[in-house]
Amino acid sequence: MPVVHTYCSAPISESAREALKIAYGRAIEAVPGKSEAWLMCLFEDSTPIYFAGDDSEPSAYVEVGVFARSEVPAAAWERFTEEVTPAISRELGVDPSRLYIRYGWTPSFGWNGANF
Repeated sequence: MPVVHTYCSAPISESAREALKIAYGRAIEAVPGKSEAWLMCLFEDSTPIYFAGDDSEPSAYVEVGVFARSEVPAAAWERFTEEVTPAISRELGVDPSRLYIRYGWTPSFGWNGANF
């Protein structure tokens, strides 16, 4: 049950959403036991984002959450960052220095009226 939620201060075109969905689908495989088959991607654009007190350049914040019985290895998150940063930069026009990616996992996840 991976979820990738992208917030961007600039508009996100349909083609950018599609390209990022593909990049996220590939990168989520860095997390043991995860694949695009259960991946949910959310996109919020034109979100006011101030980075270091400045909103004059595009910025992005990406949250990645997964259902897991134990902590996800740091190497998985590092690989995800390495794989998606160029795509986010290219598709959203966000300099990597204005991008934060937050990772988390939970042992409880609801789907289809019940919890895992």
